[in-house]
Amino acid sequence: MTELLLGPLLRHVDATSATIWVETGGPCEVRVGEAAARTFEVSGHHYALVVLTGLEPGRSTPYEVRLDGDVVWPEPDSDLPPSRIRTLAPGDPRFRLVFGSCRKPREQDALGPDALAAYAHRMARLDEAEWPESLLLLGDQVYADETTDATQEWLARRRDTSEPPGTEVADFEEFCHLYFEAWCDPSVRWLLSTVPTSMIFDDHDVRDDWNTSHAWREEMARTSWWPERIRGALVSYWVYQHLGNLGPDELATNDLYQQVSKSGEDNAERLRAFADHADEEADGAKGTRWSYRRDFGPVRLLVIDSRAGRILDGGKRSMIGDAEFEWIEEQAAGGFDHLLIGTSLPWLLPNALAAAQSVNERACARPGLRGRVSEWFRQLADLEHWPSFRDSFDRLAKLVARVAGEGAASVNVLSGDVHHAYVARARFPAETAAPIHQLTCSPVHNTVPWYMNRLFRAGWSRPLTKVSEWRARRAGVPDAPLTWSCVSGPHFGNAVMSVDVDGRTATATLLQPDGHTLADGPSVRLT
Repeated sequence: MTELLLGPLLRHVDATSATIWVETGGPCEVRVGEAAARTFEVSGHHYALVVLTGLEPGRSTPYEVRLDGDVVWPEPDSDLPPSRIRTLAPGDPRFRLVFGSCRKPREQDALGPDALAAYAHRMARLDEAEWPESLLLLGDQVYADETTDATQEWLARRRDTSEPPGTEVADFEEFCHLYFEAWCDPSVRWLLSTVPTSMIFDDHDVRDDWNTSHAWREEMARTSWWPERIRGALVSYWVYQHLGNLGPDELATNDLYQQVSKSGEDNAERLRAFADHADEEADGAKGTRWSYRRDFGPVRLLVIDSRAGRILDGGKRSMIGDAEFEWIEEQAAGGFDHLLIGTSLPWLLPNALAAAQSVNERACARPGLRGRVSEWFRQLADLEHWPSFRDSFDRLAKLVARVAGEGAASVNVLSGDVHHAYVARARFPAETAAPIHQLTCSPVHNTVPWYMNRLFRAGWSRPLTKVSEWRARRAGVPDAPLTWSCVSGPHFGNAVMSVDVDGRTATATLLQPDGHTLADGPSVRLT
C-alpha cells in the first residue's frame, strides 16, 4: 500500500472547482471523489495535484483521499472534524481570510505557541459557518538557513556539515525534508486540508537577504554551493507552493505543468532548467512570474512576488519588472468591492524606518567606500522593503490610489516579514473615496530580539520620523506621495490576523495564542 507522506493540502477553491495537492511514497493513482490524477516524479519524490470540477456552488462536502483505491485520508484515529471542500456561493457577501508569515517548526518551543496550530484548535471547535474561506501564508513557510536541531542531525547523517553551506540546506532533497517538517504537525495538516490556502515565498524560504541587491547576488555567485541551493529552492517552491496557487484553467494552459504531470518520467532535469531560467534576469525581466490573482466573491486577492522578481542588474533597481508590474496593474482593475494586495514585505513600514531605507538606497548607489559601507549596512539591517525600492514604492502607491478612487469599498495591503503586527492608515493629498490600510502580521511562530521591539515602536514616533525625513530630503529623496499613521500596534508575539468582509464593510482582527487556542485581540474597521 502506497503511503500518503504529506497532505492533503486544499489549495484553489472557487464556486465549482477545487485542487488538492499530495505527496506520496511512490507512484500511484490519487483519487478524491470522482476526480483522479497520476502522480508525477521529481528526483525520486512523487506528487499529485487533483483537479475537481463541476462541483455544486455553496456546498460543503467531506472528502476522502484514495491511493490506488485505498483510503489514506482522513486518518482513522483523528478526533478532528472531517476535511471538507467548501465551494463559494455566488452572491454571498461574507468572506473571511486569515493570514500571517514566518513560521518555524513547532519543535522550537522557546518561540512560544504556534499561532497556526492554535488557530486549527480554535477552528475545530467552531461551527463550520465560522471557518475562514481562505488562508494566506505570506512567506517563510520553511527556514532554509536556520534549521532545527533535528534537521541538523539529519543533515549531518547525509553530508559533512563542516563544509559550506554547513547546517543550511543545500539541495532539493533537503528542501523536501524542510517542507515535511513544517507541514506534518497533525493540527496544521488538518487545517491545510480544510481551508483553501494561497502562498508566496520570502527570503528564508531560500536564504536570508535573498535578492537584497545586485552586490548580494554577485557575492552568492562566487560560492560553490549557491547554484544547487537556488535550484533546489525554486524547484521545491514550484512543487510544494506555487502549483496550488493556480486554478484549473491556469493549470490547463501552463505548459510546464502539463509536461511534468504527463511525462511519465523523473522530471528533475526539466525542473532544474526551469529554475535556472526563473532565477535569471534578462532585459529587465525575470524568467517567470510568481505573482497571481484569486477572486472570492466581493474580494479580489492579488499576490505580488516581492522577492524572486526583483530587478537588480544593469543599474535599474525595482521590486518587480515593468512587464510584471503592468500585469499587476491590469489585475487591479474593477469587478470587486475589496482589493487585498498580498506581498511578503510591508509596503508601509514605521515612518522613520521607511525614510531611512530610502536614504540607504541612495547611499548604496554611491561609488567608493561610502557605497560599500552602505551596502554592508543594508544587508546587516535588512533594509530591503518597499521603501528601499523607492520607484516601485511610488508605483504601488499610484495603483492603490487609483483603485481606492474607482469604486472599491477598501484597499488593503497584507504583509508579514517584520516579526510584529500593526495596522496603518494611508492618506493621499487628494482624499480617496475608499480607505487604504497596511495590515502587517508576523510572526506565526518565531520571535524578535528585545532591542528590535524598541526600534519598531520608536519608528512610529513623530520626533524620530521628523529627523529621518529631514535626512531623506538632505539625501535628495523625494517626499513620499502619501502619508500614513499607525492605528493599531505595534503588537508583538506570535499571531495571525483575520480580514472579515460583509458586503462593503470590512474589519481586521489580530488573533494571538492563549494556551492551545487563540484569543481575539484588537480590531480595526477597514471601511
